Amino acid sequence: MAARIEHLVTSGTFSLDGGTWDVDNNVWIVGDDSEAIVVDAAHDADAIAEAVGDRRLIAIVCTHAHNDHIDAAPELAARTGAPVLLHPDDLPLWKQTHPDRAPDAELTDGQGLAVAGVELIVLHTPGHAPGAVCLYAPALAALFSGDTLFAGGPGATGRSYSHFPTIVESIRDRLLTLPTDTVVHTGHGDTTSIAAEAPHLQEWIDRGF
Repeated sequence: MAARIEHLVTSGTFSLDGGTWDVDNNVWIVGDDSEAIVVDAAHDADAIAEAVGDRRLIAIVCTHAHNDHIDAAPELAARTGAPVLLHPDDLPLWKQTHPDRAPDAELTDGQGLAVAGVELIVLHTPGHAPGAVCLYAPALAALFSGDTLFAGGPGATGRSYSHFPTIVESIRDRLLTLPTDTVVHTGHGDTTSIAAEAPHLQEWIDRGF
């Protein structure tokens, strides 16, 4: 059975710097009928576990450690036995949400994660958060961008631990160099593509997006 991408939307809140906002998050499941990887266990462990079903969950990958992307990760790990993976530069953010439960293993730039016969390559893309990563699956022509790149621009950089010049550099050097037919599966909102976003880089820089 060929690998496929499944999409789930969960709802909850995002909290940082003393503010709280209602958000809808994209949860991505990559796998086949026997095994899967979850990208961003957001808000609802029950819904995510139901979507995974009886498949072996290889890993729960966190694109970054803002609470809305990791709040359900420990519970999903406890239910499935899957390890939670996070880039170490985001540990300070992780500890704001889960002070008593560390991630199980670190993500590193260039690391490969295998599932259902395809490889997901970890790309460290700081800016929205210090340890933000994207996952690139060449065989699926897919990028899982977390909150680094959205349909219409970069992720937000107006709060703690974020930096606009850094996210621009990450997008320019790590993402817009990917094949133009790569589909970008974002952390919130609509899916886009490298081809759709690449022409607008200078506009974002000029606006300080």
